[in-house]
Amino acid sequence: MKSFYPIIPGICTLAGATVLLLAQAGCERKPEAKSAKTKVLEAGAEALQSEAPLDSIHAHVCGFHFYSGEMGRQVIAHHYCSHLGEDMMQCVIYDSDKKDAKLIGIEYIISAKLFATLPEDEKKLWHSHVHEVKSGQLIAPRLPEAAEKELMEELVGTYGKTWHTWQVDRGDQLPLGIPQLMMGFTADGQANPSMVSARDQGYGISSEERKGKRADIPAPGVAPGADAWRQGRAVKLQAVDVEAK
Repeated sequence: MKSFYPIIPGICTLAGATVLLLAQAGCERKPEAKSAKTKVLEAGAEALQSEAPLDSIHAHVCGFHFYSGEMGRQVIAHHYCSHLGEDMMQCVIYDSDKKDAKLIGIEYIISAKLFATLPEDEKKLWHSHVHEVKSGQLIAPRLPEAAEKELMEELVGTYGKTWHTWQVDRGDQLPLGIPQLMMGFTADGQANPSMVSARDQGYGISSEERKGKRADIPAPGVAPGADAWRQGRAVKLQAVDVEAK
């Protein structure tokens, strides 16, 4: 997977581990607006502190995810990504591209070569990107068409592992509960048309038009083990209360 740096800016395997659920009933109070003191502290930090990891982000990609085992729960996902090497990217995910967007998750993206090295149980946590690219649903907002297509050629054969920590589709005002494994669509008719249409209208683009223009992008076969939900079984996390050590 070659490194791609557009000019414009743009959880690990938990098998066998236990997670303590910290969200308590009644904790859905909306956070208060920033105070004058907080704004002053932010301004000072911006002037004096390094933001090197954030500065390495060079791509904004917008697509859609659904909760593993619950395809009816679908959300828009704005990825802001950086390369860790030729075969890996890492992305922070927001629910919009606005200044007050909520940080709702993360996604790791790896090449097919790296995916092939994963243990079978680990592969169940990863989803393919072939349909997302070929369907036109995955876009790079505001990137010139030629540059976007080059980025999509890079992503079409990759695999992603995505965890969402804020269930905004439920209307949660805070990030409650444990991380949720997310998956990507693999066929036409799965994504909610109104969700896709609303996103397209917001950017003045057409996913269907992009689909046609990407027809010449080779579609690699999906490696065994990815998109495990297609076999009728989906991975879900559970919170387990254990004795503290």
